[in-house]
Amino acid sequence: MAEQNKNQDAILAKLGITALNAMQEEAHTAISTHAEVVLLSPTGTGKTLAFLLPIIAALDSELDEVQVLILVPSRELAIQIEQVVREMGSGYKTNAVYGGVSGSKDKLELKHPPAILIGTPGRVADHIRRKNVATRYIKTLVLDEYDKSLEIGFSNEMKEIIESLPNVETKVLTSATQKVKIPAFVGIRDAKHLNFLQSTELQLALKLVVSPTEDKLETLVKLLQHIGPKNGIVFCNLKDSIDMISNHLHKNHIDHVCFYGGLEQIDRERALIKFRNGTHRLLLATDLAARGIDVPELDFIIHYQLPPRPDEFVHRNGRTARMNTEGTAYVLKWEREELPVFIKGAEEITLAPSKQSLGKDWETLYISGGRKDKISKGDIAGLFFKQGNLNKDELGMIELKQDCAFVSVPRSKSTDLIKLLNNSRLKTKKVRISLLD
Repeated sequence: MAEQNKNQDAILAKLGITALNAMQEEAHTAISTHAEVVLLSPTGTGKTLAFLLPIIAALDSELDEVQVLILVPSRELAIQIEQVVREMGSGYKTNAVYGGVSGSKDKLELKHPPAILIGTPGRVADHIRRKNVATRYIKTLVLDEYDKSLEIGFSNEMKEIIESLPNVETKVLTSATQKVKIPAFVGIRDAKHLNFLQSTELQLALKLVVSPTEDKLETLVKLLQHIGPKNGIVFCNLKDSIDMISNHLHKNHIDHVCFYGGLEQIDRERALIKFRNGTHRLLLATDLAARGIDVPELDFIIHYQLPPRPDEFVHRNGRTARMNTEGTAYVLKWEREELPVFIKGAEEITLAPSKQSLGKDWETLYISGGRKDKISKGDIAGLFFKQGNLNKDELGMIELKQDCAFVSVPRSKSTDLIKLLNNSRLKTKKVRISLLD
């Protein structure tokens, strides 16, 4: 136990976390002592770390086979969990598999089986059918955001996968809602239920903004100028609405990035990278961004289009006021529009005239080398400090991927940095450095 605590302390130190929150502590104990755990906790409360810590502690370091299978509803969540495992520095091989990426690339990765396999049900089921994944050593199954996987039609694939796992000893189900019944095929019989949906104190302010026009575009601009340069998401119901709003925001010199299901996977990933690192402080998105993505602490969200269902309202709001931090949810309503019955208690506000600059101050640079080249974040930081002559406060977030990396830098210095650093050597590789469009 002392050794486990020591390892956990080392992992938390790598993640920059001083202590687990109450939900994570209770989940850790439950997963360590129960065969079945159902964890309900709002978006952004740290469920991923809550289940990863006890699961990694129980892995067999002598076994070179898949021991843990984590099923998720979206590519973004698969990528996020894989990133968290890597940042934990556990030493166990981890792979994420999902649609939009070549299946043959997955097959190559899976030839050396990871201890932890993360994936969307469709892609995981396909690999199991093709015998690219051996299931007999999988002892732990996690259904992360299981309700979302069921909602979007993965029920048959989940059933097929679960029936192909002969030796599962531990099942963990997580969700940010309790509205979906757990299907019988999951085989939950005597689960330990942890419900933090009501007990989590979210300090959310709910504000109502009334628009005199049906399209609400000018009111949105005024609201964003009223809020100022802060981190937030504007939620829409439809992709077509995003295109229209984006064009209007560009005309008004309001910097932003878009995120929705119709984008290519690489564009979605890079949109989130630029949002995380502060290149863009505003994300214009569908409900795909309501949960299951890794984004920074948000100051606000805006319901540009009213959510059709109460659970979508809750999940959108859950992106701000996370982990007891304060945040504001703005409901934008046409004056002739009726609010849904589930939107209650919003305080109507009048927007004061404002002309705050909402352009961007940072840019993201692409580096053509990553983990497979033995490059570390420290190597990249050293290059930008020593050869790029940046001060510490001028180097933003570094994201390291398998074959590339991304770093945010002041916009005013981005062009000079590319001239200075392009074709520099990092470890043994000469890397290209360019602006990420």
